[in-house]
Amino acid sequence: MAGSGSSMLYSFLLFIIILSLQEMYRGKLASSELFTILGGFISSLLFLVLLTFIGNFQESSGIRTGWGAVLLAEFVALVAAGTVHRVCITTCFLFSAGLLFEINKLSGMMLSKSEKVKRH
Repeated sequence: MAGSGSSMLYSFLLFIIILSLQEMYRGKLASSELFTILGGFISSLLFLVLLTFIGNFQESSGIRTGWGAVLLAEFVALVAAGTVHRVCITTCFLFSAGLLFEINKLSGMMLSKSEKVKRH
């Protein structure tokens, strides 16, 4: 399993790569309805990797902000989506909410498994 330092580095690199590609192809992403929805999904991936970066940074530095990390990652992703098309902002928000729900569910499952292991 990757440590928080390497995971932080990989998520930052993925963020830079995804953002660069999104900006390079923003004309194509804004050209049709389907590509606009794809642009929102790509922006939600920015949310995911930035949230991973912030979470690993918080773990390595001992800082806890609660919902601040989620709000910051969502704001950055929405701004990036806004550079492509206005509709991308809405689809990014919806995809990000879905991703956040799934991450929360997965986190709860992992936490309950680790508590069961500690009891035995």
